[in-house]
Amino acid sequence: MTQSAAAQKPPATPRRLDPEDAQHALAEVQERLRRQQLVADLVHRQEEGDSKASLVEDLVHRQHEAELKTLLDGLHPADIAFILESLPKDERQAIWKLVSPEHDADVLLEVEDWVRESLIEAMDRQDLVAATESMDADELADLAPDLPPDVVAEVQKGLTEEERAQLLEAMGYPEDSVGAIMDFEMVRVREDVTLEVVLRYLRRLHELPDHTDQIFVVDRQDKLQGILPLAKLLVSEPETEVSAVMNSDFLALNPLDSDADAAGAFERYDLVSAPVMDDQGRLIGRVTIADVVDVMREDSQEQALSRAGLQEEDIFAPVATALRNRAPWLLFNLCTAATASFVASQFEGTVSQIVILAFLMSIVAGIGGNSGNQTMTLIIRALAMGRITGRNLWQLVKRELFVTLMVGLCGSLVAALFAWAISHSLSIALVMMAAMICNMLVGASVGVLVPMVRARFGKDPAMGSSVLLTFATDSLGFFIFLGLATIFLL
Repeated sequence: MTQSAAAQKPPATPRRLDPEDAQHALAEVQERLRRQQLVADLVHRQEEGDSKASLVEDLVHRQHEAELKTLLDGLHPADIAFILESLPKDERQAIWKLVSPEHDADVLLEVEDWVRESLIEAMDRQDLVAATESMDADELADLAPDLPPDVVAEVQKGLTEEERAQLLEAMGYPEDSVGAIMDFEMVRVREDVTLEVVLRYLRRLHELPDHTDQIFVVDRQDKLQGILPLAKLLVSEPETEVSAVMNSDFLALNPLDSDADAAGAFERYDLVSAPVMDDQGRLIGRVTIADVVDVMREDSQEQALSRAGLQEEDIFAPVATALRNRAPWLLFNLCTAATASFVASQFEGTVSQIVILAFLMSIVAGIGGNSGNQTMTLIIRALAMGRITGRNLWQLVKRELFVTLMVGLCGSLVAALFAWAISHSLSIALVMMAAMICNMLVGASVGVLVPMVRARFGKDPAMGSSVLLTFATDSLGFFIFLGLATIFLL
């Protein structure tokens, strides 16, 4: 390239990796929506039938829409999805109408399920068909449960026989399986061709599938024989046959494998992509790191919600929907709290004679809950990673109880000193110390048992775990502390 050509080339403008960019865009969208609503309110205060006021409102509304559309056109579909998820339903649908049709498909794939439903409701049939007809089979399979059946049928008409078969196959796998997240775009070659032939074949492609780090070597029946890393393809002699440089030792997934297990394999072996084989050894798809990152993010969100007994919901959902989601575990929590209060009420005589106990017993319950929460978090994570087996379970339980005992001894000394400082009673301090150690051991035991028992019966180990832990440490904490006080202080 000549110096003049290089001088005329515009400078590169890389996109910054700044999570706050989307937040700034959201703030700007919210501000412009606020201004638009302010103008509308001012116009409505004018006399009815004032044509000038209506004209002003219309002009300002169009100006705001143009500004918003310009802003949205410059954003990545993922940032547009973030904005839509952060707006109430009415504003969300108003912004959705301004999104460029070329971004519709990408945005629908990026947004959370609870937002996608409201966006699809706001689209007519023609727009839905236009947005989905360009999707790959695996992408369409992700959206199919939320799409009207007639739209899915219309899109299927435009697919080839192979694409239609891929769509039906992807839709037939369980939701949390590898088959549900795999894609069908991949490069395959035969093992008896040279690397020069492979390179010529790649050059004829318009573009490589995303996250292509390896080429899959198959026979004439599409049975997977090995993998050819792109790095090895580029550095090997062109006359070499594929069979001489391909790797026959590789990790392959089954379509019925859990997507969480696949995510663990990607993390453990630092994979970028992995082939998916059926029971006959045929290559039917692949899983990429992009699919795995989505699985990890969704699992993390579900686990965080499950611990509080919640399911995923629109943060701007109607009150009735939120009540259905939150009320069951809150009512259960109310029952557990009532049980803890009932336990405390049985020691009314003890508390009335030694009033200081009423201030100290909340410390015992709180520390036990925090200790149990630490243990429970470690156990739930270990279960998710598949690190707990029948052989190491008892060893793990003994370790957690021993660690809790050591931490309890140190912490209880501090608590005992505090109790002695405010009560000037050595007996109360010793009761405080003993009760705290006992309740921390209770918390550790519950922190191990609740996730393990739920996992044993095929339930989500995290679902409602914090509520059950609080119930145990509050009720038994009050019972232990006040029971010891009744025995040794009265």
